[in-house]
Amino acid sequence: MGRRRSGSAVNKLFAWVRRQSMKVKVFLAVTSFLSSLIALRLLVKDTNQFFIASEAVHAAGIIVLIYKLTTQKNCSGLSLQTQELTAIFLAVRLVCSFMMEHDIHTILDFATLVSTLWVIYMIRYKLKATYNEDLDNMPKYYMLVPCALLALVIYPHTYHSHLSKVMWAFCVYLEAIAVLPQLTMMQKTKMIEPSTAHYVFALGVARFLGSAHWIIQVYESAGAYLFLLGSGYFWLPTVLIAEGVQTFILADFCYYYVRSVVNGQLLVSLPPV
Repeated sequence: MGRRRSGSAVNKLFAWVRRQSMKVKVFLAVTSFLSSLIALRLLVKDTNQFFIASEAVHAAGIIVLIYKLTTQKNCSGLSLQTQELTAIFLAVRLVCSFMMEHDIHTILDFATLVSTLWVIYMIRYKLKATYNEDLDNMPKYYMLVPCALLALVIYPHTYHSHLSKVMWAFCVYLEAIAVLPQLTMMQKTKMIEPSTAHYVFALGVARFLGSAHWIIQVYESAGAYLFLLGSGYFWLPTVLIAEGVQTFILADFCYYYVRSVVNGQLLVSLPPV
């Protein structure tokens, strides 16, 4: 009985939010985002842990996909383009990590890359008959070329080699938009099955944690953190924009995901454009 009342109250809250103007919705979203940042800062003292948590959540999302592919023998609804773009930025980041860090990030990136390559293999070969290729038609070069060009111009100015800095910038930019083919594919189908929804929601959580690290660092340094990396004055502001872009494009889906979970729906339904 208590659970039913709780669900009813949450449903009323979602209904109230839907009736509000776009300005009110944006205000509520920003307020919720800032409140979450404050809560995270109070609970976690070392903001570098946000990166580890972000990579761990991403890895958990991939595990959900592996479970789907192995149990259901079906890759319907999954974007091969997004998986291949993910493998590209993970491979580049792994090379950079070997050259620059050698820490827990290297291990997490390696595990996530291997898992992503396995997902790509399953979609391309084992489960090709269930792949919705006609819905997954966003060319990869639409994202690869702009990211590469931007990385040649804006990159961190550290003591590492020039190639390492450009590669690191490239993987940061590509990670920010790699999910676009998956979101475009879901917008075409309107109904997203649970495993794919769980995976995309995990990406949303991962990006929020990544954004939290940068925003809290900038706030606590009163803005000085933006210009700490040598002469790379545009690097951190661009990173913040890239993180913000991915968080923004995933936020809408995360809203409908949470609403579907609260309503006890197995499928996530997206509204028409």
